[in-house]
Amino acid sequence: MTISFSLEKQKSNCDELDTLVTETFIGLQAEQLTFHDPICFVRIVYYNLSLKAHQDRIRYADNQPSFSQREIAYLQSETWLTDFPHVGDVHEFQLTEFSEYFSYICPIGYRNQKPEYIQVITHTPLSEKSRHYVKNAAQMLNQYIDICSDNLQQKSKTQILEHLLHKVGHQLRNNIALVKLYAHNLFLGLQDNSWQEQAAIICESLNDLDTNLTDIISCGQESNLRIIPQDLRSLVDESLKYFQPLIKEKQLKVNIPDTSTTLPLDKLQMKQVFDNLLSNAIHFSPNYGIITFNWQVFHEEVLINISDQGSGISPIDMQKIFTPFYSRRPGGTGLGLSIAKKIVLDHCGNLWAHNLPRGGAQFSLILPTKKKY
Repeated sequence: MTISFSLEKQKSNCDELDTLVTETFIGLQAEQLTFHDPICFVRIVYYNLSLKAHQDRIRYADNQPSFSQREIAYLQSETWLTDFPHVGDVHEFQLTEFSEYFSYICPIGYRNQKPEYIQVITHTPLSEKSRHYVKNAAQMLNQYIDICSDNLQQKSKTQILEHLLHKVGHQLRNNIALVKLYAHNLFLGLQDNSWQEQAAIICESLNDLDTNLTDIISCGQESNLRIIPQDLRSLVDESLKYFQPLIKEKQLKVNIPDTSTTLPLDKLQMKQVFDNLLSNAIHFSPNYGIITFNWQVFHEEVLINISDQGSGISPIDMQKIFTPFYSRRPGGTGLGLSIAKKIVLDHCGNLWAHNLPRGGAQFSLILPTKKKY
């Protein structure tokens, strides 16, 4: 019960922070517009993604008297909005309650069957230069809202991923416990020492698997990170040893630097990151291809690149590559890169992908050289 309350509280705090950031950005846009003569009043209507409702933000130019509540209610009623122009176009509207002013709107978008727009009221007609300024503000707001929408969707998918990890982990742990019980019974019942030894190995392996499973599930909780200094090259070497059969099968060459550095990491979780990136590089590499690791150590961070000579990443895949449940690999779960991204973010780093000019894909990650959490 305590854990559930804590998670809900944390999600609520994050939603409140997102709302505050959005409102601040829109407020700054409105303020900037009122600095531009002859605009005396700005009203920005937008869809609040966190509250799932339309809101408006009002700003007056300096020395402009406030309109009455009746006048503001008239604007908010939108009875004057008889036509909705194309997004990015500035269109003049006659307002019966503001006969001594000039009124314009520039649409930002259209969400949930209601328009989003910038409305400006001026003392004199808008010049072409001023119209262009309003258009730029609308375009910037549209891009910002789209980014916020994508971010909110990503958060929602991440929450689904974390829930899935815990649910699957619980089911797997029950199965592991059952297998451990039978393996232990076999160990006690077997007389032959060689068979006993194999049963003991099964028990030890299951214990390791249970421990690793617990750590994997906890990757959704940043507070569970066990950060200690780790040698970067040694960590990469461990991943390479695990994938040697696949590397030999495709006769690949893997280049890694001779130098190394020490980083504050959770070893098991960061090994998951390297395992996943190396697995992808191997899968998409042609036979006899080359996979290259390299890293650069800066003052407070390390840049690590992992590149292959495959076909690269398509523009569509590039947009969705870190989205949970999206996979380019046949039979893939679409969780590996999402988990890798979250682990790197939990380490106060970043992970991204791009195509190389000479062909192939490269995954890059930045990690801090000093503990930041």
